[in-house]
Amino acid sequence: MGLSKQNVVVVNVAKTESGYSASCDLLDGWVVAVTGDWSDLEREVRDGIDFYIDCAKEDGDSYPEIFDRDYRIEYRFDVQSLLCFYQNIFSFSALQYITGINQKQLGHYAAGRSKPRKKQAEKIVNGLHKLGKELAALSF
Repeated sequence: MGLSKQNVVVVNVAKTESGYSASCDLLDGWVVAVTGDWSDLEREVRDGIDFYIDCAKEDGDSYPEIFDRDYRIEYRFDVQSLLCFYQNIFSFSALQYITGINQKQLGHYAAGRSKPRKKQAEKIVNGLHKLGKELAALSF
């Protein structure tokens, strides 16, 4: 059985020049930054949260009770970081097909030269979600 929405910890992720940075609104002052790939970030996020909670317990400080039960981490990207992450997997031409947004414009978003309006950001996310559902439906 899956974890409920109440057991989800949101981690905000941004792409940096040489890796990623992450923060969590539930953990005051908690930030993780890595030079490396996505798997490095995932590992450091989990280790960083564990360290934060262990220190809070040891010092008698309060922390959100969600960390005392099973929880799932949900990563939230800004559009620029999302595109930077996926451009290593898909070309902008492929992302244009997936999202319906011109590849030149996607390049501007990825480079940070412009920010998408809410409707454009939703098209990007919805296109990737649709692709994910199609891939999950495949069987051999």
